[in-house]
Amino acid sequence: MREVAPNLFVGNAEDFETNVRHDDAWAVVQACKEPYHRNALGYTGRAVDKTHPEYLIARRGNRLILNMVDADNPAYIPKEIVDAALHFIKENLGTGKKILVHCNQGASRSAGLALLYLAVSGQLPNATFAEAEKAFTAIYPPCAMAGGIRGFLVQNWNTYIKAN
Repeated sequence: MREVAPNLFVGNAEDFETNVRHDDAWAVVQACKEPYHRNALGYTGRAVDKTHPEYLIARRGNRLILNMVDADNPAYIPKEIVDAALHFIKENLGTGKKILVHCNQGASRSAGLALLYLAVSGQLPNATFAEAEKAFTAIYPPCAMAGGIRGFLVQNWNTYIKAN
């Protein structure tokens, strides 16, 4: 787990389980279907039904739990999930909470969401995705985004940066 900006941390599932799970001072973005989204909704098959109201996003107390897989294809990264994560981070940082953004390994989905948040909030150079990625990797060397989250960021970069 590494602090990438004041009170914003990126890490993995072990960081959550070991350091954060039982500490109400933290807010958590869980960017991983397995096991967190599955456990929150209690489904046992391949996936929860797409008509379920929490199919993409579940909120449990101080946790935002995302049905997010580490896919190679950006088509599997729903914009609604990314938007919810950015809003949750901003909302909770505004209250002074520490935020952990984590996925299973702490290298791909969590890194991508944190990178985008920092770029949108002006804490990273953001003229291009490549410029932001280089700056983020300098502060978070474990960053190793899979094609899905990285492709999503590349495809949607200008939309997010211009909107903020």
